[in-house]
Amino acid sequence: MDSQTAVGTQTAPDASTAGKLKPNSLGVLGILFFVLSAQAPLTGVAGAVPIAVALGNGPGVPAAYVAAGVITLLFSVGFVAMGRHVVDAGAFYMYIRAGLGRRLGTGSAGVALFAYCAIQAAMYGLYGATVSGLFGHYTGVDVPWWACALVTMLIVQVLGAAGIEMGARVLAVFVLAEFSILSAFALVTLFKGGGPEGLGLAQSFSPAEAFQGAPGVALMFAVASMVGFEATAIYGEEAREPRKTVPRATYLAVACVAGFYAFASWMLVSSHGASKAGVAAGEALESGDSTSFVFAPIADLFGAWVNDVLPILLVTSLFAGILAFHNSANRYLFSLSREGLLPRKLSAINRRHSPGVAGWVQTAVAVLLVVPFALAGQDPVLTLFSWGSGVAVLGVMLLYLLTSLSVVAFFRRERLDTRPWNTLVAPALGALGVAGAIWLIIENFTTLIGGEQSTAVWLGLTVPAVLILGAAASRPSRDRSAEAGG
Repeated sequence: MDSQTAVGTQTAPDASTAGKLKPNSLGVLGILFFVLSAQAPLTGVAGAVPIAVALGNGPGVPAAYVAAGVITLLFSVGFVAMGRHVVDAGAFYMYIRAGLGRRLGTGSAGVALFAYCAIQAAMYGLYGATVSGLFGHYTGVDVPWWACALVTMLIVQVLGAAGIEMGARVLAVFVLAEFSILSAFALVTLFKGGGPEGLGLAQSFSPAEAFQGAPGVALMFAVASMVGFEATAIYGEEAREPRKTVPRATYLAVACVAGFYAFASWMLVSSHGASKAGVAAGEALESGDSTSFVFAPIADLFGAWVNDVLPILLVTSLFAGILAFHNSANRYLFSLSREGLLPRKLSAINRRHSPGVAGWVQTAVAVLLVVPFALAGQDPVLTLFSWGSGVAVLGVMLLYLLTSLSVVAFFRRERLDTRPWNTLVAPALGALGVAGAIWLIIENFTTLIGGEQSTAVWLGLTVPAVLILGAAASRPSRDRSAEAGG
């Protein structure tokens, strides 16, 4: 069987009629900025690290980020191997379909869309609340959080339609700004020899400390912080030499994200003192402003001006993440339309070779997800942000597991790559690690969403429900009849 036809890549003969995304638009750094934007590093550090330290394993949190990096790296080996033979904007859908068949592939596409739209809506909740607070602080004007979110949706739509290069430039500025201040803090703290108790290397990375307290909670938040790196494959069609660019961007993204979070969290623990970090994080949570665990030591090091800059950088961090997930979701819509699984109009591209109609549909979905919370008067952080983040993390981790299994099945059948480590050993180990992470997420899902047990149950059930409904709705593609294993 011809592998290109079997996996339905961009080289299918109908691609020209359905429309193509702009080729040769992104290099390694361009893709990397999209990935790092989806990570929203300042949001991840300021939002996840205080909770992980307070409720998890205290000073051992940096070790959890290392463990999450190892799991993600093992997953990436098979992910990259598959990416050399499948180049398509619907990465998870195409990867899982190639190895596990059309039905699971279609179900996974539904999960991917659900997860990316959920995480974007979640970020709109936190973003709207943060921008509303800044308006009140600096102008005294009370602007509703949902108004900030709706205006931003229009801006994101315009940037998304303006072309992939414009989005990459905007994201590069925002990502560099937030990375710079966090990296500067971490490096200065390191070269100063740490905080009041020194660097605390053993307290943060020794196995004994890593397993203190509730390490599962810490690992759960660490794994959640890695979500988004897989977007490297989504931009394969728009990459220069995708079979080289995408693997390089993937490995670089995993190394940067895991290394950054481990290093930044280590220096934050050190700045408070390893023996006092857990108490400080707990006090920050009780105060209602968990970001103070992160912002306070940075302000102590660089001056009070940081207290004015960091909230603004938190806004730009969230905006960058929102734009990145908008681009990911509309490319999934585009790919599924081109495959005949969604209305053909969604595969239309504008004059800048961006998914024009799919972009508007994705924006409409964002409105439909955000507006009900506004109409119900719900807290955008405690409900929209927490719930959306929780289901998105669970959904993406399920996709990681299915992708790892698909890699093994695909290469056992097609024999296009016979390297045992790349196509069997690493994907199998990655699947075990991801399965363990899923178990931890389910076990601690109430903590992840910050809600009640009943809320956690019905939110958690939405992910398998979407998978089952997507698989049940699967039908043969109108345009591409050849399937791998389906």
